[in-house]
Amino acid sequence: MKTVFDKTTRDELIERISKLNESSTALWGKMHVSQMMKHCTKVDEMCLGKKKYKQSLIGKLFGKLALKGMLKDEPMKKNLPAVPSFRIKESNIDITAERKKWIELIKEYEHFPGPDFVHPFFGRMSKEQTGYWSYKHTDHHLRQFNA
Repeated sequence: MKTVFDKTTRDELIERISKLNESSTALWGKMHVSQMMKHCTKVDEMCLGKKKYKQSLIGKLFGKLALKGMLKDEPMKKNLPAVPSFRIKESNIDITAERKKWIELIKEYEHFPGPDFVHPFFGRMSKEQTGYWSYKHTDHHLRQFNA
């Protein structure tokens, strides 16, 4: 399974992110490309420890089981619900700035700070789980916009 901790994989993701532009349209879902980019930068900031979130009660009950299913070596399913704090409502987002920010965050996985990451639904994740899940999440949204 691919992981964001592999340089070749990060380079592939960066190349795919670079292809996104204002006219990129979603194959599924309701987000505009700029909203998706902002959603992904917020998620990567969380994974990299720049923003902290507490695990929800429903996550404490079902998160580990859901994570186990999520980490299978297959693409994420379409139209999965986003954690409420990662839903982007804004519409006036600078795509160029958001793309640059997202690429810089992807590069930061080379120096991942450690396994202190707590996902708001899945809970505490190991470094290995974080690497796999971060790749799958990014890949999911890039596929959403055919990148």
